[in-house]
Amino acid sequence: MIQEEGKKAIIVGAGLVGSLWAVYLAKAGYKVTIYERRTDIRNTVISAGKSINLALSNRGWKALDAVGVGDEVRKFAIPMYGRMMHDLEGNLTYQQYGKEDQAIYSVSRGLVNARMMDMAEQKGNATIFFQHECRKVDLEKGIVYLTNMQTQEQFEDHADLVFAIDGAFSAVRYNSMQKLDRFNYSQNFIADGYREILLPANEDGTAKMDTNALHIWPRGRFMMIALANNDNSFTCTLFMPHSDHKYAFDKLQSKEKVNDFFHEVFPDFYHMLPSIADEWEKHPLASLAIIRCHPWTAGKVALMGDAAHATVPFYGQGMNAGFEDCTVMFELMEKHGEDWKSIFEEYNRERKPDGDALQDLSLGNYFEMRDFVADPMFLLRKKIEAKFSTMYPDKWMPLYSQVTFSSIRYSVALKQGEVQKGIMDQIMEQSDIVEKWDSPEVMDQILSLCV
Repeated sequence: MIQEEGKKAIIVGAGLVGSLWAVYLAKAGYKVTIYERRTDIRNTVISAGKSINLALSNRGWKALDAVGVGDEVRKFAIPMYGRMMHDLEGNLTYQQYGKEDQAIYSVSRGLVNARMMDMAEQKGNATIFFQHECRKVDLEKGIVYLTNMQTQEQFEDHADLVFAIDGAFSAVRYNSMQKLDRFNYSQNFIADGYREILLPANEDGTAKMDTNALHIWPRGRFMMIALANNDNSFTCTLFMPHSDHKYAFDKLQSKEKVNDFFHEVFPDFYHMLPSIADEWEKHPLASLAIIRCHPWTAGKVALMGDAAHATVPFYGQGMNAGFEDCTVMFELMEKHGEDWKSIFEEYNRERKPDGDALQDLSLGNYFEMRDFVADPMFLLRKKIEAKFSTMYPDKWMPLYSQVTFSSIRYSVALKQGEVQKGIMDQIMEQSDIVEKWDSPEVMDQILSLCV
C-alpha cells in the first residue's frame, strides 16, 4: 500500500506485540518507526530456557494469520494437546485440553520476538532503532522524547499516533499517562515468584518426556511446569512463594537444600536432572505482578499489550491477549474509517473489561493448576463437562476452551464460566456421582440446569 503523506506512527517497544502491530499499521498505509530500549536480540544466541516459554493459542494465531505471519511461527511451534500431571511417586495422569485435534503451542519467546522483528521490517517496512530509551511523551501532540543510550544524545520525534507497547513497566505509561488527572493505576505483586530451569535432552538427542504435553507437578501451594523446546530440551518453571512457607525460595540458599528440596518434592524430576543444584543459580528469581490501569488512551497515544493489562502467566494468554489487541484495534480502524478519536473511545470502552477478566481468569487458573489438577474429583468433573459438551456443543463449551480455543471475549467467557461452575457444583454434590457420572440421568440434569 502506498504510504500517504502524514500517516506516520511511532511504536515504543519492539517486543512481540509492538513488532506485530507494526505489520498491521503498515498494511493500513502508515510509515512506522519503532524505538526499543534493549539491544537487538537477533544479534545474540537465543538459547532455550532463558525465559518462560509461551503458549500460543487461537487468539494469537488469528492475529498472526490476518497479516500473513503465522506460518513463520509454525515452523518452530510445538503442539501440546493436554496436561501431563506428575505426582509425588512419579505417576502420570493425562488430561486432554479440548477436542482431539485441539492444541496449544509451545514457542520460545526469543524466537517469536526475533521473527516478529523480521516481519516488522520486511512486511511492515518499519524502521527499528535499538538502544533508544523513551523518557516521556507529549500525549496531545504525539511528541516522543528519546535518548540514544549509546551516544546519550537526547532528541524528539513526532507522529500522528503513538503506541506504547513497552511492557508491564511501561515508560510511557509511568512517565506520561500516570501524570494525568484521574488516571487509575494499580500494581499488585502476587506472593509467588518463579525461577527457570533447563532440562536438557538425553545424550542421544531424544526428549526425557512427552514433548506434546504441558507437564505440571502440582504440589498444593506451589507447582512446577515444563514446556518443550525444539532441541528436545524443556524449559521448566518453578512457581513458589518467595517466603513465609515451608517450601519457599528463601529457604533454598545452598546446594544441599536445593538437592534435598527436589529429591523430596519432585523426585522424578530430580532423577532426570540430578545436577539441579548446579543449574539452580543460572537463572534468576523473578517476581510476578498484575497491573491494571485506565484509561488506555490519551490524546494521540494508546497502550497495548502488557503496558495496558499485564497479567500473570497461568492461563498462557499474555501474548495471545496482546496479539488480540492488534486484532481488535485493526477491526476498529476498519469500522471507524481511521477516525482515531472514535477508535480510541471504543477501544477503551470495549477492551478494558476483557483485560480485567483475563487477569481474573489467570489467577483462577493458577489455583486450578497447582491445587486441583491432581484431584480425582476435579478430573472427574472435567470428564463430565467434556462429555456433555460433546453431546450438546451449542449448550456448553468448557471455560478453558472458551479462553483458549475460541475468540469469545474474555469478559464473556469469565461470566459464562461462573455460571457453568455453579451448575457443576450442583452435579458434583451428588453422593453417587462417581458411579453414575456418564449416565443419561446426569446429562439430563445438566441440560435442565442450562439456561
